[in-house]
Amino acid sequence: MATIADWLGAGCLVAGALLGLAAGVGVLRFPDALSRMHAATKPQVLGVLLLLLGIALRLRSPADLGMILLVAVFQLATAPVAAQMIGRAAYRSGRLDRSLLDADELAERGPGGGTAGPA
Repeated sequence: MATIADWLGAGCLVAGALLGLAAGVGVLRFPDALSRMHAATKPQVLGVLLLLLGIALRLRSPADLGMILLVAVFQLATAPVAAQMIGRAAYRSGRLDRSLLDADELAERGPGGGTAGPA
């Protein structure tokens, strides 16, 4: 049984590393801030979670599993918030290609896409 867990852990480690590599390539290759933000968060979070799963399958001690769980929770809690803040800052500063947007829900809020409603 330990051999199967070791092989699954190794597979998760390789898959997580490949997703991290894909995130890095996406950040370098994508043209605007919103595309880069997407590449930096989506595959990166899944890659980190796969790496943590692979480590958990290899270590298997309760203290290590608790620490791995904490890292996973903090990763899931902070990455979406950071992506939201980066996207909002890019939108407000105009550092995005509006021709790449399918829909612009923030345009009706006025300049900069602020949160203030009608006066």
